[in-house]
Amino acid sequence: MKTQNNFSRRSFLKTGMIGAGALALGNPLDLFAAKPAKKLGIALVGLGGYSTGQLAPALQHTDNCYLAGIVTGHPAKAEVWKKQYNIPDKNIYNYQTFDEIAHNPDIDIIYIVLPVFMHKEYTIRAAQAGKHVICEKPMAMNAKECEEMIAACKKANRLLSIGYRLHFEPHTMEFMRLGQKQVYGKVIKIDTGNGFTYRGDPNAWRLKKAMAGGGGLFDMGIYSIQGQRYALGQEPIAVKATQEKTRPDFFTEVDETVFWELEFPEGFVTTGKSSYNHDWSYIHVEAERGKFGLEPAFGYGAIEGYDAKGPMNIPQVIHQAKQMDDFATCVWHNKQSRVPGEEGLKDMKVVDAIYRSLDSGKKERIV
Repeated sequence: MKTQNNFSRRSFLKTGMIGAGALALGNPLDLFAAKPAKKLGIALVGLGGYSTGQLAPALQHTDNCYLAGIVTGHPAKAEVWKKQYNIPDKNIYNYQTFDEIAHNPDIDIIYIVLPVFMHKEYTIRAAQAGKHVICEKPMAMNAKECEEMIAACKKANRLLSIGYRLHFEPHTMEFMRLGQKQVYGKVIKIDTGNGFTYRGDPNAWRLKKAMAGGGGLFDMGIYSIQGQRYALGQEPIAVKATQEKTRPDFFTEVDETVFWELEFPEGFVTTGKSSYNHDWSYIHVEAERGKFGLEPAFGYGAIEGYDAKGPMNIPQVIHQAKQMDDFATCVWHNKQSRVPGEEGLKDMKVVDAIYRSLDSGKKERIV
């Protein structure tokens, strides 16, 4: 599979156009909004695997924003990034000096890429520092925290977006169009799964409930939940969930594999699953007059789609570059992102209900 890091500048420019079908979803003029008069500066908070492997490289291919600063608790990392990305000393912060970022005009947007339990605190502090915010998914530990983050950004009059990069990926956009516009008639079945076999450090923060919030459901399941929601353009009302744990000695605090049935209005039920012990990445839809779907559907690399006519003939893009460029344009025009904090809140309401269902053994309402 070809990953984003393998894209050259030439291939990115060549494949940067999105499919015509995807333009039909929503207002196509939004995709051609005037660019900012200057590139907006982004500071990455947390220099772990996603910042290092995906976001920083993607920022070398953006048109509307650039990597302006970093926040890290590791001086050695700061030195490496300073040299690699030519970041000035005045734009490098640690967690003790973070709030001083309020006085730095180079930084317009702060991207929170921290363990989940820190998302709320640093989103609120970033907004209070007068910066617009992108927060990685899952948005927070629960829906209540999401609501607090949204309220804080509104109070500070700052925009908040969640790192749902696939909303800017053209195969996914076309998939949304096919489902929401009922191109092949009414959707009659949706099945989706996302996961990978976790073989990493057993002491990693992702396996600590107090830091990660949950396991495969939090990390991987968010994508499956998103897929079910954007396949229909509707919000679910209830969920029934079960789980399995074949490696209880490894996943001592968090869930391993979770299965759920998501109920939408008019009694329509979809099936989904997430895992830290299975390699899944797909969403398949059956409609009255044909099938369509994505597989692989959720990874950082190439997304592949199909519809009733065959494979989607759509170029690949760098998901994160499209996502961050779009948010920079939103900031410039003071316009809500298509993936605002409210989008993250909707997912966390589903996640909260899934965990309630696992505890109760019953169907739970999504509230």
